Amino acid sequence: MTNRESFLREGERLDDLQIKGYKVIQSPGRFCFGTDAVLLSSFAKVRRGERALDLGTGTGILPILLEAKNEGACYEGLEVQEESADMARRSVEYNGLSDKVKIVTGDIKEAGRLFGAASFEVITVNPPYMPGDHGLKNDNSALYIARHEALCTLDDVLRESAKILKERGRLYMVHRPFRLPEIFAKMCMYKIEPKRMRMVHPRLDKEPNMVLIEGLKGGNPRLSVEPPLVVCDSGGGYTEELLNIYGRGDDPQVNKGG
Repeated sequence: MTNRESFLREGERLDDLQIKGYKVIQSPGRFCFGTDAVLLSSFAKVRRGERALDLGTGTGILPILLEAKNEGACYEGLEVQEESADMARRSVEYNGLSDKVKIVTGDIKEAGRLFGAASFEVITVNPPYMPGDHGLKNDNSALYIARHEALCTLDDVLRESAKILKERGRLYMVHRPFRLPEIFAKMCMYKIEPKRMRMVHPRLDKEPNMVLIEGLKGGNPRLSVEPPLVVCDSGGGYTEELLNIYGRGDDPQVNKGG
């Protein structure tokens, strides 16, 4: 670690990730990571010696958390918005991870060309949840791009993932349950077989608002559905499982991103 002021630009802040002393640089004016990214980092597994790529990495939260929780050989993040990619690179350097984590500026639609065929064992993605024409456009273009399929679609994500995953490689994704039929149909179309799924409920008596999915390139049809993950208990506090995922006993800053 080193002098924090030398890593921060005007208006930015350092957020504690509550693991291995790592911190991430964020700007309130841009898209900040949420509970979905943290849950995906615990749902995904990177085995010893494997290479992992995070598509649409934003400020680099997933590669940094994956490095903290796994024993992979290296972790990369692809981000189209240079301002976010720059923050991610500075976070990587701040945490002393430059030998394990690399941030690449580029378009998800070009991932196959950028990285080459069959170049990763693991891909993670927290893609835009909403179709490009769904709802009102946010005046903040960075937030709109993060939440809506303005620059890449589900098709783009799965097509490029199929190119760069090795055979029997794994895709880990967090998305919205209302798009599950489309997600499963397109995963199968690109020969990434859905193998594991877990619904995330804001409360046990509420419908799920997130779903965690693992797919296997070239896998056989067989889907395992895990018990639901519940964010809040009946009293409105966070459940023990959620607090354990965050690695602390106090309330996490639950900021459901997209």
